[in-house]
Amino acid sequence: MRRLLLVLGFIAVFIGGFWIARSVFMPRERVVTQAEASVLLEKMKRVAKLVTVEGYFSELYNHKDYWRYDWWIFRKKALLRVKAKVSVGFDLEGLDIKADTATKTITIKNIPKEPEIISIDHNIDYYDISEGSFNTFTPEDYNKINKKARDLIEQKAKESDLIKQAREQGIEII
Repeated sequence: MRRLLLVLGFIAVFIGGFWIARSVFMPRERVVTQAEASVLLEKMKRVAKLVTVEGYFSELYNHKDYWRYDWWIFRKKALLRVKAKVSVGFDLEGLDIKADTATKTITIKNIPKEPEIISIDHNIDYYDISEGSFNTFTPEDYNKINKKARDLIEQKAKESDLIKQAREQGIEII
């Protein structure tokens, strides 16, 4: 009887040890993520734009927001990297082109004089997000940070020589 209890005790300890080791060393259940999306073409528009220069920007953007006092419980911070491609060129919507087959000439009127920023494609990578106990990020905060980062890239693009280079490239093309 005593021997039987001893064997059952060893078996119970072995099974318990196996179960504990398995729960510690085996990976947890894999998280299953499901995503659904409905993509609709909202609007299509014909455009005539000539991109003459593209500039690639990479900025580190540090956002800090706090209430009244800059204490850690009231502060929220975000450090992010903004990578952007800025396309600069000419909008050719108002261009008037006439061809005269008799004289074999092409007349182009209303050529745009100054280039403009046609598009800014940017991606944001969040490196560090710190929230205070009483001040947390909301979806609206992330949207504001996104807009400020895009505006910063637009400002830097205007300060750079992209527009000058686009003008020179446009003169060469036309």
